Amino acid sequence: MSAVTATAIPADRSANLFRWNAVLSVLHFVQGATILALSFAKNPVVTSPVVSTYLRFDQATQHLVTAQRSIWDLPIGPAVALFFLMSAVAHFTMAFPSRRWYEAHLARGQNPVRWIEYSFSSSVMIVVIAGLAGVQEIGSLIAIFGVNSAMIMFGWSMEIANEGRDRPQWLHYIFGCIAGAVPWLVISVTILVSATAPGSAQIPAFVIAIFVTLFIGFNVFAVNMVLQYRKIGRWRDYLYGERAYMLFSLIAKSLLAWQVFFGTLRP
Repeated sequence: MSAVTATAIPADRSANLFRWNAVLSVLHFVQGATILALSFAKNPVVTSPVVSTYLRFDQATQHLVTAQRSIWDLPIGPAVALFFLMSAVAHFTMAFPSRRWYEAHLARGQNPVRWIEYSFSSSVMIVVIAGLAGVQEIGSLIAIFGVNSAMIMFGWSMEIANEGRDRPQWLHYIFGCIAGAVPWLVISVTILVSATAPGSAQIPAFVIAIFVTLFIGFNVFAVNMVLQYRKIGRWRDYLYGERAYMLFSLIAKSLLAWQVFFGTLRP
């Protein structure tokens, strides 16, 4: 392991990062506000049911039976707007009040703000995808949110564990990949059951399209990290990978938002 020799980011690159964060803050905010406005233009507001399954005692049969009750209707449009607004806040924070702190961490090969934001925004995204695919049980949705958030936190621990290392320690990455596969497995099983169960409703084509494109989109982030730590091509520069994360985040959120809009929210 080599000594940590973080140096300040050059002024021109600092200015470039500032512009990226400032512009992305505006782009995320505008899209979030637009989706929020459009979602309320749809009457009634499009929602996804959230239910709880539990056991109750059936007096007639004298046995415990499975029962279900409605907990909440998740408003799809506001949920989509929420992950945009989370990203807008994160980019604004990195561009303005926490700029020096953010750049000091970048010089060390870390970006805690990225991982904190992703742990919430991407987890909301995966819950929206799950809801559209037919995952309605509140316990499953909470677990999907939590496991996805854990996957993101492994990305943060990967950066901390590898600060100053010549050879990457990959356990954090591997554990994160294992955790990250779980929500997609749950959604895949739900779609498969829905598609093959007798008398079940057909899964809308736009939901399948969202599943495929966002599955690819989520995995691009994992590939970006590999390229960074393998120091392949332009990814030898950590800041190149940082900009790639920014761009991939905007693309993934935009793809989900507008596929949901054209599939469910269009007035």
